[in-house]
Amino acid sequence: MSSFSISLSGLLADDQELSVLSNNLANLNTVGFKGEDAQFQDLFYQEIGANGAGDPLQVGTGAMVGSTATDFTQGTLETTGLSTDLAIQGNGFLQVQQGNVTQYTRDGNLSVNAQGYLVTSDGSEVMGYQAVDGKVNTSSTLGPLQVGSGQNPPQATSNVTLALNLNAGANADSTSAYSSEATVYDSLGDAHVVTFNFQKTAANTWSYTVTLPAADVGSTGKAVSLASGTLSFDANGNLTSATKPVSLTLPAADKLADGGTLSSSLAWNLVGSGGAAEITQVAGASTVTSTVQDGYAAGTLTGFTISSNGTIQGVFTNQQNETLGQIALAAFPNTQGLLQTGSSNFMASLASGLPTVGVPGTGGLGTIADGALENSNVDIATQFAQLILAERGYQANSQAITTENQVEQAALSILQ
Repeated sequence: MSSFSISLSGLLADDQELSVLSNNLANLNTVGFKGEDAQFQDLFYQEIGANGAGDPLQVGTGAMVGSTATDFTQGTLETTGLSTDLAIQGNGFLQVQQGNVTQYTRDGNLSVNAQGYLVTSDGSEVMGYQAVDGKVNTSSTLGPLQVGSGQNPPQATSNVTLALNLNAGANADSTSAYSSEATVYDSLGDAHVVTFNFQKTAANTWSYTVTLPAADVGSTGKAVSLASGTLSFDANGNLTSATKPVSLTLPAADKLADGGTLSSSLAWNLVGSGGAAEITQVAGASTVTSTVQDGYAAGTLTGFTISSNGTIQGVFTNQQNETLGQIALAAFPNTQGLLQTGSSNFMASLASGLPTVGVPGTGGLGTIADGALENSNVDIATQFAQLILAERGYQANSQAITTENQVEQAALSILQ
């Protein structure tokens, strides 16, 4: 009897829906998981005749699961505080690669492997644009992002600035002597302590010398002068002379003991970037309120942060930040056409179309939330409601088979 196969098709369809719902609930806490919905459709119809009006008489042959639609709506974000975790807010997928296989995911539970590459939990490498000398070229070819190794090279000091006041009430003799120190870096990243010496020589006039310790030079046994001169002030304590940067130059006859060199443009800035003098002469103790210089030693990577546009900023032990790369996102014309491969990954297919790849925040792509993960978008209340309906459908089809069996037994008993 055809009614058996009709009810059986209903049982199979209900069983498949239960499998979809069970999978949704099993992945309730899976990062980046997108729930599915089983959608039924009826099977073909058998025409058994027509009525008096000529309308066809048709009998259906059952049901089947016609499609499983994936819900790609945004899941809630959970803050983790880990710099390697990220969540995508809006449209797009991370493009990842393992071997020669390219896949796509919204699971931002990332880590750094032994080779320094940014990888997903299944070991796939995250693709993006690698920085060269701290600059990202988004027109370059996508490649695995290496963020876990590297060194920030040293930078020799080019500018030194002292915010300084010299005591206007000091006597013009040796009792007015005042000195302050500043650390500068050479081409090798070695630190050198430079001493700034001041002494009042006349009213509103001070002499200065800038010296490097003998130990840093190692040739004469005496401190080496990098610069000397005179500073003049008006009656209001404003600097009136030597307002241009003072060049700090190591004499040609002297060499640094470490084999490095001071910057050829090393300068002591007497005037700040706003045009105001950094040195004053007013009543009060001679003192330096701040010292600023732009050099630093070599540094090693200690961590990184990811900005909303996917830029990865490395943090180094020398307190410097440098761009390491930029994460890329991919979007598809038809996300329902993506193939699910497990581990929260998807693969492109003919139905999905080719991906459009770009940086976060451009071309309709979403942005990156650092230190957060996107939770599964499965709603447990909705799933339980659908479970009840699927169970009722299964029970109804089971009851239909039972009834059909009773009818068949009754028909057979007539023939006995």
